[in-house]
Amino acid sequence: MTEAKLFTELQESSAEIQRLRDCMLTGTPTVQKDLSLVSLMPKWSGSESAIPLEEFISSIEGSAKIGRWQDSET
Repeated sequence: MTEAKLFTELQESSAEIQRLRDCMLTGTPTVQKDLSLVSLMPKWSGSESAIPLEEFISSIEGSAKIGRWQDSET
């Protein structure tokens, strides 16, 4: 690795550590996300024999709610 790349990674890591410290000081709880629910979502191919699109989207929304996912993660 070049010195510049190492310096950039050090700055990014330092910023992340500071962000985590700030979260701990403000009492922001850390939420664990349950990614095992991904396996519960059915495959959807869009063919006539596939489950309806509404049911597919509903299963994603339900899993997201249970798994505490954010909109940007679904």
